[in-house]
Amino acid sequence: MIALFGPTAAGKSALAGVLRDRLGAEVVSADSAALFENLPVLTAAPPYPARLVGTVPLERNVSVGEYQHWAHAAVDEILEAGGLPMVVGGTGLYFRAALSNLAIPPPPTSEERARWQRVYDREGPEGAHALLAERDPAAAGRVHANDRKRVVRALELAEAGRSLAPAEDLLWTAASLHPTLIVALDLPLEEVDRRIEQRTEAMAAGGAADEARRAWAQPLSDTARKVLGLEQFATLPVSEAVAEVAQATKRLARYQRKWLRSLRGAVTLDGNRPAEEIADEIIALGRTGEHLSRH
Repeated sequence: MIALFGPTAAGKSALAGVLRDRLGAEVVSADSAALFENLPVLTAAPPYPARLVGTVPLERNVSVGEYQHWAHAAVDEILEAGGLPMVVGGTGLYFRAALSNLAIPPPPTSEERARWQRVYDREGPEGAHALLAERDPAAAGRVHANDRKRVVRALELAEAGRSLAPAEDLLWTAASLHPTLIVALDLPLEEVDRRIEQRTEAMAAGGAADEARRAWAQPLSDTARKVLGLEQFATLPVSEAVAEVAQATKRLARYQRKWLRSLRGAVTLDGNRPAEEIADEIIALGRTGEHLSRH
């Protein structure tokens, strides 16, 4: 397998398109927003066919566990047909879930979550955090008492015999299910910011506002509502939406670069080059190990 990771606007989709053409690879998206249907402009959907792009109705919530099941099924189907899977995305947890068999705790029932939310509200931030410290000291050390969402989640996990701060970080120690060349694209922050501004303007020119307003008028799941740019382009004047989305995307890119630095086993390449040049380097890397070409 090949796997491409990098911050938003790093050029992953363009690079994947070049590799797809040269190697006959099939792309499996690892982007939490791209999963949702009818949002090709907002999610910068690739101009070529890709698995797990535009496949989930907007009214449906999606968990990481569900995504992992779909991604593994897509990869297995490609491999069984003699193809070359290429996982591409910038959502760190989805990217890792597509490559490995992560032991992801099941989401709580609505009743379980509501019960712990009531505990937090009844005991107050300090009281709920003290309860967490009794049940899972390591998790309590990572979570601020005022972070209601994370304290509640940590209490849910502790009750299920899991931890928000496991002794072994399986996110990074879990081995890939298949031999995989993992490539991380890195660029200077100023170049990332420039590309983000350029892409956000292009989204606006490409009809992002109309797309967002149509979606916003429909029933939306909690996870669909989190698609970056959806609410802004649906509810704000276009110029204000562009400014807000660009700024939020820049923050996301900085978060993604933290994942990039933690991604074990990856080859980090300079992404500030033409996609064809980077593809040449990736193919050369592949030939030192597995033969990537299926032609």
